[in-house]
Parts: sequence; C-alpha cells; structure tokens
Amino acid sequence: MDQKQHNWRNTVLVASLIFGMFFGAGNLIFPVQLGQLAGGNWLLATAGFLVTGTLVPFLAMLAVSVTRSKGVFDIAKPVAPWFGTVFLVMLHLTIGPFFGTPRTAATAFSMGVAPLLPKGMQTVGMLIFSAVFFGLAYFLSTKEANVVAWIGKYLNPLFLVLLVGTLLLAVFLPMGNLHQQVGEAYQSNAFFQGFLDGYNTMDGIALLALAVTVVYAIKGLGYHEDAVPKVVAKSGLLAIAAEVVLYTGLVLLGTSSLGTFKAAANGGDAFAQIVAHYTGNFGTLFTGLVVTLAVFTTAMGLFASFAQDMHKTFPKVSYKNFLRAIAVGSFVTANAGLTNIITWAVPVLMLMYPLALSLITLSLLAKYFNRASVVYRAMMLFVAGPALLDALANSPLVTKVWAAGLVNEYHHIVPFASMGLGWVLPGAFGFVLGYGLYKFSPELQTGGVILHSADVE
Repeated sequence: MDQKQHNWRNTVLVASLIFGMFFGAGNLIFPVQLGQLAGGNWLLATAGFLVTGTLVPFLAMLAVSVTRSKGVFDIAKPVAPWFGTVFLVMLHLTIGPFFGTPRTAATAFSMGVAPLLPKGMQTVGMLIFSAVFFGLAYFLSTKEANVVAWIGKYLNPLFLVLLVGTLLLAVFLPMGNLHQQVGEAYQSNAFFQGFLDGYNTMDGIALLALAVTVVYAIKGLGYHEDAVPKVVAKSGLLAIAAEVVLYTGLVLLGTSSLGTFKAAANGGDAFAQIVAHYTGNFGTLFTGLVVTLAVFTTAMGLFASFAQDMHKTFPKVSYKNFLRAIAVGSFVTANAGLTNIITWAVPVLMLMYPLALSLITLSLLAKYFNRASVVYRAMMLFVAGPALLDALANSPLVTKVWAAGLVNEYHHIVPFASMGLGWVLPGAFGFVLGYGLYKFSPELQTGGVILHSADVE
C-alpha cells in the first residue's frame, strides 16, 4: 500500500472515530422529532439544525486545530487560566455525568428495554441495565487505545448499517409526503427554532472536549505533531459530511411519518413507531439494538475525553479514577429518569452554547489579534449576561414571579432575546470593543496565549 492510500485509510478511520463518538441517541431522535414538528417547513428548520448540529461541531474541530490546543482548557485559557479551568469542568460535567452520558443509557433503556418490561419492573430494570451499560463502557475505556479499536472499527460501522437500512426502507416505502402540518414553533421562525434544536445534540460543546481523544488517536497512528491539525480538519470534514446526510434523512423520515402517525411525544417514541411500522414485532428489538449501539459509542468517547482532560487538569487524580468517577456519576444520574435529565439539560445548554460558540469564534480569528486576552475577555463579558438570562428563561425557575419579570424585560430590551439568541449582538459588540482596544492600545497587545507545535506534547 502506497503512502497516499495509507493516509486516506487513516483519514477514514479517524473520521469514523469522530462520527462514532458524537453521533449518539440525541443525534438519532432529535432530527426525527424536528421533522414531525416542523412538518411542511422542514427545509428551513433543517437548515437551522444543521448549523448547530454539523457546522458548529466542525468549526470546533478547526478551532482546536488552528490553535494547536491540547483540549478545552487551552481554548478558554486566553480569557484567564481560572476561566479555562472552570469552563473545562462545566463542559465535562454537562456532556458527562450530569446530562450527556446519563442520557445515553436512559434513552437506550426507554426505547429498547422498557417496552419489554412490566411497569413494576421498570426501576429495577433501569438499575440493572445502566449498571451493565456503564460498567462495560468503563472496562473498554480503561486502555485509551481501545477507543479507536472498538468505536472506529467495530461498533460504529454496525450501527451505520442498521440506521441506513431503516432510511432505505423509508425511501422505497414512504409513509407519506412532505407537505404535512407545521407545528406552532416552526410557523414563523422555523430556521431559528431549528438552530436552537441543534443545541440538544450537545455536539458543538462536545467536539471541543472530544478533540483531545482525536488528537491522541492521530498521534497513535504515527503522525508527526505538525500533521495533526490537517488530519483533524480532513477527518472532521468527512465525519460532518456523513452527519449532514443522515440528519437530513432522519428529518425527512420524521416529516413523512406524519402521513401515517400523529406527532409523537418525543423523537424516541417517533423513531420506535417508524421502525415498528416497517418491521412489525421485530421493531422494538431492532430499535433497542440501533439506539444502544449509537449511545454506547458516544458514552465510550465521553468517558475517555472526561478522564483525559480532567486528569490533565488535576494530575494528582489518575486517569482510571476519573473514569470511575464518570461511570458512577452517570449511573446515579441516569436513574433519576430521562425526563428529568432533558428538563434540566435545556437551561444548562442555553448557558454553555453561547460561551462555547464565542470561544470557537475567537479561536478561529485568533491570528488577527495574537490571541490577546483583552479581546477574549471583552467578548465573553458581554456574552455571559445574556447567556445566564437565556438559561433562566428555559429553566423551571422561570415560573417564579421575579424570574418571569426579569426574563420579560430581557426579551423586551435585547434584540433576538425572545428567540433564545440574545447573546449574539452583545457578543459582537464585545468582540469589536476588545479588538479596538487591542488595535489602538499597544500595552494591551500582550497577554495572549500562543500555542506552537512544541507546546503540545
């Protein structure tokens, strides 16, 4: 095999790793739900969803590449070292034991196992299922190289075969056309609603964290440090392209299903109904297998990323101990119930995404201001307030009189705030202000964090 073929094969392998780590249960069920809710406005809603569901994760990969960062801490460090540590911990707790990894097991159980159990056995069944699920994820992640072998070579291709089979059945045996009833939220702002729906996948923030595992895997394939950013960019683009195709197919699957079914309570129920429609009694078992494979690959990637980044930040605690921490934490949270996980995840994501999107933007433009801290701090300062208010507006606390009044004023005063995008204009103003201070104040043109290849081990 010549060098060109070897490089292409490695690019595909790394792309499979990237895809397998972030294409999980949310990526499977949220597009189907969007298709059912958006109905005839599926095209605009899908376009918005693809921005946060595919473009933002790809830009996150590029941000890590162009700054040659070791991970989340390096991306956020220019604001301040303490902020880098706080953001890293917040991000990993969000996509890890608080929401992301518990959602993997809870979704797999609710779609694939719960329908097979009597009501009286649901709690015990979830305890046993989640214990086995997270125990196996821990075992396979104890050796970091196993992440590449298991996700890239075995689990991910099998999952793709099952998913593509479902989509092909829908193409040749459609349940309905694409001119279906449009849900209320998608009637006037379909694009922006789809944009916010993309938050639920957690991919934009997850890719900032998972990049450290990707970099480790690329180095393990024998690439020199200087070649890592290029391989990350090529492999990431390939993975994202596959994601676009599958997302669009799943949205169309959801929309066309309205010709046969009413909109389901959630994407998990919708996908289960669709599969059962095509496969009969075999549907539930098939759905459970597809979803379990999808979420298990995600859980493994999140386990490894959590342990690697946290060990690097707090080196006195070993990699394996952090793996144990996320396994136990995920097990405990998962047994609180999928509904509670989703309810509390939304406000947290409304806080985290503006911060993450701002850091990605700053990283991609960093060469124009030498990663000067003044630019980072100005933008993050103006983003933080609206992000907190967006989180409050989407939390159960909004039912309180004081919170409702505060949110109402915020929506009234700040442009796009009622759409959940109140941080955009303040963030742009903060960036311009910070860049102006950098450009016209020589004493502020220092303090940036420049990462050269020699800085990355």
